[in-house]
Amino acid sequence: MKRAELVMVPTPGHGHYITAVEFARRLIRADDRFAVTILHLRSSLDPHPDIFKKSLLLSDTHLHFIDLPSLDPPPSHLLQKSMEQYIVLFYESFIPRVKDAITHLISNPDSPPLAGLVLDFFCLPMIDVAIDLGLPSYLFLTSGAGFLGLMLYLPTRHAQIGTEFEDSDPDLELPSFVHPVPVRILPAALSNKHGGYAANVKLAQRFRDVNGIVVNTITGLEPYAIESFADGSQTPPVYTLGPVLDIGFGGQAHPGSDGVDRDKIMEWLDAQPEASVVFICFGSMGSFGKAQLRQIAVGLEGSGQRFLRALRLRGPDGKLGEAPDRTTLAEILPEEFLVRMGERGMICGWAPEMEVLAHKSIGGFVSHCGWNSILESLWNGIRWRRVELRLDYRQQKGDVVMAGEIEGAIRGVMKAEIMVRKKVKEMGEVSRRALTDGGSSSNSLGRLINDIIINHNNSTN
Repeated sequence: MKRAELVMVPTPGHGHYITAVEFARRLIRADDRFAVTILHLRSSLDPHPDIFKKSLLLSDTHLHFIDLPSLDPPPSHLLQKSMEQYIVLFYESFIPRVKDAITHLISNPDSPPLAGLVLDFFCLPMIDVAIDLGLPSYLFLTSGAGFLGLMLYLPTRHAQIGTEFEDSDPDLELPSFVHPVPVRILPAALSNKHGGYAANVKLAQRFRDVNGIVVNTITGLEPYAIESFADGSQTPPVYTLGPVLDIGFGGQAHPGSDGVDRDKIMEWLDAQPEASVVFICFGSMGSFGKAQLRQIAVGLEGSGQRFLRALRLRGPDGKLGEAPDRTTLAEILPEEFLVRMGERGMICGWAPEMEVLAHKSIGGFVSHCGWNSILESLWNGIRWRRVELRLDYRQQKGDVVMAGEIEGAIRGVMKAEIMVRKKVKEMGEVSRRALTDGGSSSNSLGRLINDIIINHNNSTN
């Protein structure tokens, strides 16, 4: 094979899109026979990756973008019932345009032959495009191997039971987990009776239709789960390429990545003692109501810790806005909170998470524990903490986590035992070794490249 091209279709959401692009860049750097074309599905769900695209087009000549104009989204009431169902329906509507774009690439005499279609989790229904055009297909999973195991199990469970999960269900015995998994900690969509569960089943049923599954994880982080996929079943080959992180661009791809904001944050961190600051951020989609924001503020104040708090508010249209101004903060937070905190804390609308976690002043991370955040924490050797399992996206139940619990979590993460901090540092070293020559992820990438070439040759014979 002299040259070949892969077409990638990532979900436009920040955590999925940026990670997929970083995977494409790593593939190109590993083997210059490959070019990657990314089909960008324009969406109001995350309309801000243009700055990132422009910077990449200047630095990676083998990386190309094709914009597919936005389509009318599904009815807004479906979003209120189930975000997952809304997203799947929306991206399914792009299938004809995706097929047209790929057909054009195939017919273009100046384009190298297509070696396959790489799809995000939410874009899996587009496997049918690959089948129709005789192309191999691959799933790029931005989550970990544990989630992969859950999705591989879901169709079997659905065939036996056929209904959503209930918190009262017995713990799950999953091959990819050492211990039984309580149902109450599963993704909330799996308990959603308004399309969320059905959407996940629909996606999970396509996992075994692909030629391979690329997972953003590390063999040394999830060895039990990864070994469970080599059980002789019909699971496609699994390639562990993690950690795939936004390392080269320092988080500048984020919609709020204003250089002035970034400089203010880093200057404030530079002025803080080493390992003295707790970073609090609940992901690119994280937001809370006024009652919960007040409890977080009271917990922060009671902890006595220095803090950097990323905080964005949702507008009337449900979309996250930029950083709230001081007047707005004063209306939301406890009376005189900002005055009492003074220079002890900083509240921003956005923060370059990877760069912040790498700063010497950061001593702990309170997070929603999204997979990208976990990998970034490990890479930087930072201990993280999730406030039980309720201070996250499952706030739709209306729970409010009280200040005492939040204060305890902050104190706990900043005063972690020496052995805990040592273990986190060790996992950071494991993460870095995985990407070096001979490391587990480097070897897995080589195996993926070899299999892409074999599958491409088989599909053209």
